[in-house]
Amino acid sequence: MAPNILLPPRSLLLLLVLLLQVVSSSCKSDSEILLDFKKSLGNNGALSSWNTKTTPCSGNKENWVGVLCEEKGNVWGLKLEDMGLSGAIDLESLKDLPALRTISLMNNNLDGSLSSLKKLGALKSAYLSNNKFFGEIESNAFDGMHSLKKLHLANNEFTGLIPLSLTILPKLIELNLEGNKFQGEIPDFKQGILKSLNVSDNDLQGPIPASLAKMNASSFSGNELLCGTPLEACPSESKLPVGTVVVLIVAVVVALAAIAAVFIILGRCCQKSSSSSQKSTGTTEHPRVSKGRSDELDKMEQGGGGGSSSPENSTTSKKAENSGKLTFLNEDPNQFELGDLLKASAEVLGSGYFGSSYKAALVTGNTVVVKRFRQMNNVGREEFQEHMRRLGRLRHPNLLPILAFYYRKEEKLLVSSYVDNVSLAVHLHGNSRSHPSLGWPARLKIIKGVAKGLLYLYNELPSLIVPHGHLKSSNVLLNESFEPLLTDYGLVPVVNQEHAQDIMVAYKSPEYKQNGRITKKTDLWSFGILILEILTGKFPANYLQQGKGSDTNTDTDLVTWVHSVAHEDNKCTSEVFDKDMGATKNSEGEMLKLLKIGLACAQTDVEKRCDLKEAVEKIEDLKDKDTDEDFYSSYTSDGDVKSARGLSDDFSFSMNG
Repeated sequence: MAPNILLPPRSLLLLLVLLLQVVSSSCKSDSEILLDFKKSLGNNGALSSWNTKTTPCSGNKENWVGVLCEEKGNVWGLKLEDMGLSGAIDLESLKDLPALRTISLMNNNLDGSLSSLKKLGALKSAYLSNNKFFGEIESNAFDGMHSLKKLHLANNEFTGLIPLSLTILPKLIELNLEGNKFQGEIPDFKQGILKSLNVSDNDLQGPIPASLAKMNASSFSGNELLCGTPLEACPSESKLPVGTVVVLIVAVVVALAAIAAVFIILGRCCQKSSSSSQKSTGTTEHPRVSKGRSDELDKMEQGGGGGSSSPENSTTSKKAENSGKLTFLNEDPNQFELGDLLKASAEVLGSGYFGSSYKAALVTGNTVVVKRFRQMNNVGREEFQEHMRRLGRLRHPNLLPILAFYYRKEEKLLVSSYVDNVSLAVHLHGNSRSHPSLGWPARLKIIKGVAKGLLYLYNELPSLIVPHGHLKSSNVLLNESFEPLLTDYGLVPVVNQEHAQDIMVAYKSPEYKQNGRITKKTDLWSFGILILEILTGKFPANYLQQGKGSDTNTDTDLVTWVHSVAHEDNKCTSEVFDKDMGATKNSEGEMLKLLKIGLACAQTDVEKRCDLKEAVEKIEDLKDKDTDEDFYSSYTSDGDVKSARGLSDDFSFSMNG
């Protein structure tokens, strides 16, 4: 018989107090937790909406600034960027937020250590770059963070070794540690899924692990004592004797010859087999592997709807309706189901390598555009949904909002409103009878709108290297008042990398062709090319060239062409600008200013490329017309009137001219 254990009254009372504390702490509301967190922040005036008068969330609507809400009304993210916050943050106070998955505190003045970050074990992403965090990070600082995919700690004051616990995180795909004072060797990341790593500008040394050899060399720059692929070989690496090298080369050549002979023999056999097969069957059958919903979408792409009355088609449609649903990104009184889309009458708008799109007229009277993508199957459901919700929160008059999305492993659908006017590309390069040419005031208005929309993307999506990624004239829609609406923005993180490199505009940039990398100024290059396209009316040859490693001089691109015209003494501005623009002499000055801005944005050298904010400010200052005084004061040099009027050798393409 077990003995009875009696606790003294004082011990019993203490135990009860502890239990009450545990229960009370676990029952805190999201509001109480966030208000406690706010107290740990200095200079928190930007968080004045965080108070007891309202709750952080009403469904998926945010009532507090910087709070991201899920459909059930729980806080799933904090985005407190550029708020001037200071002090040592109390991350541990956030551990009781059950739905918290992402936190971004970039571009503040926060300091202290990250010792309590691992207590937020369910985090998927943490963006803490550009602060004043300091000190060593413990080796086990990220133990248990099995969901963490993205970690940005760039431009702080961290010291010591890179924590080993980072190397065993099973889902880590992005790690930015540049601009700190990390020391020692880079540990071996064996996860095999790490897509992006940056440890540049630290004090690291020793050989780069083989698991990171495929990363770009710029990811390791600024560490003088680092060596090994993709940097220069380490001095300690022993070189093979010449004799051994010769033997190896001979052995490889013999092996390759043997393999080639085998393939030739197999090829001949296959040719004979194929020939006899074709004679017997006459045609080759390509069986369909997708049924149900994919069949319905295929029919819509072919210009039909999903509403056929045949029994077979009706059964297929029902299967499609039951096998998935659309996810709407905002509260919309006109929401509809996937089945409504499949039954809608459809009109094909376009089909290409990036995806296909069609106009769907719903039975409710609404008209939407559905874009179908098959090149997004490398991203998981949760990551895709999280990114779509992030894009769905964007609000700007020059962005076409995404209304809803549909996720399926093999394909994705993005739904947006139908814009009655056509794209900028059609107005610039299409049939002039159907779509009249744009005048100078309209083109200036469009460029101003695109500039504001792009700057908004940069401000709202700071963690993306290219917030747009696919900026070109066919992705700029025009509404009835010719206000531009940007489309296909923010998709680089969810598009298959190999497909993005072949298709997306960002990967046609000079920096990618030369160095195999895109930068924060890559979208700016795309914007510069777009400005030149709008002013000259010429289609950019850049988009016709293939990606990394292609010869940038294969075709005469817009930048080269404008420079060549500008340096021919007898050429005048009319040779540069689109004749269909209908410009007059009293607008040439403003047009020349915009041409200079476009060239400054499209600089081949990234370091010489202007700043987006600066370019937008200068574009905002442009007017429909100019006076001769404005024109001559801006463009003459030593009284050289001919130089100003003729875009001659004295014409300066700098932003400060």
